[in-house]
Amino acid sequence: RKQLILIVEKKQLLRSLEDNFVLLRDGVQEETLKPFKQTFSAEMSTLPGYTGARISGCWTLRTDGGGSSEDCLDRLLPPVPTSRRKSSTLGKTEPPLLRTGTRTIYTAGRPPWYNEHGAQFKEAFVIGLCGGSASGKTTVANKIIEALDVPWVVLLSMDSFYKVLSSEEQALATSNDYNFDHPAAFDFELLVTTLRKLKQGKSVKIPVYDFTTHGRQKDWKNVYGASVIIFEGILSFADKELLQLMDMKIFVDTDSDIRLVRRLRRDITERGRDIEGVIKQYNKFVKPAFEQYIEPTMRLADIVVPRGGGNMVAIDLIVQHTQSQLEELLMFSLIARRALLSTAHQSQPLPETLTVLESTPQVRGLHTIIRNKDTSRDEFIFYSKRLMRLLIEQALLFLPSKPCTVQTPQGQEYDGSRFSGKGITGVSVLRAGETMEPALRAVCKDVRIGKILIQTNLDSGEPELHYLRLPKDISEDHVILMDSTVSTGAAAMMAVRVLLDHDVQEEQIVLVSLLMAELGVHSVAYAFPRVRIITSAVDKNLDDLLHVIPGIGDFGDRYFGTDGASWSEGEKQEAQSCTSEL
Repeated sequence: RKQLILIVEKKQLLRSLEDNFVLLRDGVQEETLKPFKQTFSAEMSTLPGYTGARISGCWTLRTDGGGSSEDCLDRLLPPVPTSRRKSSTLGKTEPPLLRTGTRTIYTAGRPPWYNEHGAQFKEAFVIGLCGGSASGKTTVANKIIEALDVPWVVLLSMDSFYKVLSSEEQALATSNDYNFDHPAAFDFELLVTTLRKLKQGKSVKIPVYDFTTHGRQKDWKNVYGASVIIFEGILSFADKELLQLMDMKIFVDTDSDIRLVRRLRRDITERGRDIEGVIKQYNKFVKPAFEQYIEPTMRLADIVVPRGGGNMVAIDLIVQHTQSQLEELLMFSLIARRALLSTAHQSQPLPETLTVLESTPQVRGLHTIIRNKDTSRDEFIFYSKRLMRLLIEQALLFLPSKPCTVQTPQGQEYDGSRFSGKGITGVSVLRAGETMEPALRAVCKDVRIGKILIQTNLDSGEPELHYLRLPKDISEDHVILMDSTVSTGAAAMMAVRVLLDHDVQEEQIVLVSLLMAELGVHSVAYAFPRVRIITSAVDKNLDDLLHVIPGIGDFGDRYFGTDGASWSEGEKQEAQSCTSEL
């Protein structure tokens, strides 16, 4: 190990001037490189020898450098295109997954990824990272993510998709005699399906592979949505279908001695291996597999990055190109299209999927109390709950049922009906929608509850998805989606789109709201015509701040008392006491 470290230190010293050295194919345009060529032309002229030909201050792979190992990849790899096609895809994605030394990435909300029809209008931008074992692919990926500063990014590792080993293969893996670097070791079918769904913005389950036991853990990781997907693995380029899903292909080229030292350190300290086993596996499987399957795929890369995460010039080029691709698709404005939609529906009748509670004296009386600005908070909460109970019971009428016969205590038969679906899940749009959960629990025993947090971006005016927690296997349930008020329909549309992305059937969603504006009703019904909408009243207009007119005020503030206007003296003293204790 000491000899290997000395070799690495010597090579790092010889390559100290290569900090701004990047291997590029014809995928990056000449204009992008001009500012970098002038700065580093002197250093480039004194670089040590490399198996490539220097062209205009950059480096390109020799056509004769592939060797005989390329022939074995003909069945896996497509022909190299003569020119790189310009990408035109994009999409949005998921909660914090990466922490750096200075900040946490992915904390911003996910903007709309669908159009006014409710259909996805852009896919995620997929960056494929390939390279030998311990070449620094994950480090490059993390640096790209931090430099991009784009919300909702997913880092997908090929290591999660190793196949489940049989008992014989388990024994070989334990004795370091199983080839984990061969294409046959990976579940490419599951990998392609997962990456395709993730690129389409849908929810996926990622297997969690345990390197100490050489098997998958019981619980899989749920991942949903992405602006950018960074997919890294040793054989990322070794499948035609995977390559077709990538918008940018990057090969991380690191010296073999450095990769060996990194692998020794990683496998010994993190995966509990012994040094003899690591070296045996490296010589028997890792090195031959790199020469036969991995190194030849370098010719497919748009950008080749030597030395991994330390090459900031290469990372800057990747970030610039990715940002330019994203900006081309950010001209879409859902607000402008909803405005056109509102004018188009001004003279249209309310949709058939809308059900409004019958305007009985009781319902009108409840609305009179909760709409009154002078109503105390206690009365507002009490009468709102009564109205919520009526709404939830109305929503249950639209759930499927089947006839059944039971025996009464008197020994007689009674012909009745029961719910015929698999399950019922309530999903509340935080925070005001959460107030409807007690009414749902009161009429549906053991109902499962999910939560979605959607907030409006004050700069763009668009809704943004910030938080999501849904029960497992929600796709087969009938879902009651709860929001206290719906004005433009932006948050409701986003919530419905999230449920559809989790494979909930559109006709199995019921949107329940205390009060809705006509624009919100038309927006939701136009985008999702099979979603049932239940409300107690529909108001016609919105003011300049998009509040429902005549409306009910800010329901969340009035219910939770956060506006402070309707607090009693006792409530104010209690709040002050809680604040001092905190």
